Amino acid sequence: MTSAPEWRLLGMTVLLALLAGCGPTTVKVQGSFPEPLMEPVPLTLGVWYTKDFANHEFFDEAKSRSESGWVVNTGEAQVAMWDTLLAGMFSRLVHMKGKPAPGQMNQVVNAVLIPHVDELQYAIPQHTNVKVYEIWMRYRFELVTNAGKPIAEWTMPAYGKTPTAFLRSDEAAVNLAAVMALRDAGANFATSFTRVPAVAEWLDGRQVGKVPAVARDMPAEVGADSDTVAVPVIVNGDPSAGQAVEEIKEVE
Repeated sequence: MTSAPEWRLLGMTVLLALLAGCGPTTVKVQGSFPEPLMEPVPLTLGVWYTKDFANHEFFDEAKSRSESGWVVNTGEAQVAMWDTLLAGMFSRLVHMKGKPAPGQMNQVVNAVLIPHVDELQYAIPQHTNVKVYEIWMRYRFELVTNAGKPIAEWTMPAYGKTPTAFLRSDEAAVNLAAVMALRDAGANFATSFTRVPAVAEWLDGRQVGKVPAVARDMPAEVGADSDTVAVPVIVNGDPSAGQAVEEIKEVE
């Protein structure tokens, strides 16, 4: 026979289990990201990932008791994808020791890329068992010198959709949609980088194909003041990006 204290303990255990079940669904994005199939741009590129970027996640609170909230952590996957892409896109990739700024003791590179996720939205299937999710991201990129002087700044969209509704779980569907969005971002960046007007102007000024090798005895600030140009915000609408996505898929 169960005593009253035991019933109370059992009731509290059940209540805690129910409360735990009401928490948000957490997904840590994981996936593979192939290197780009292209001739490397002859530059030694530095990259600086901000803390927000390296730990990026998005949270969506449940709108009702019948729905589940989501916490989707894309930080590690973001860094993995961009490291793979940039290492294949440029002659050499260098991770900076600190954020580019005057007086900052950093490695010598031709330029530094600082990526940001400015906006993220996602769509989930409502009132249906079809596990097809969509994710939209808008990136903002800063290209600067070692000393932090602006070279170019532009934005770029990325989109991912779960390609099949026959996955075992919602978590797997969300993960795959995020991976597809990251691959789309990589394809868009690879095909559009040299076409961004401010970047193209800077590269023309450096005589692309004749960029000197970066060495320790070069000045910390590569380039002259003329390298600093207007930084129009460009929204990439390059139709060839989709083709690049297909090329990446074929590699897998």
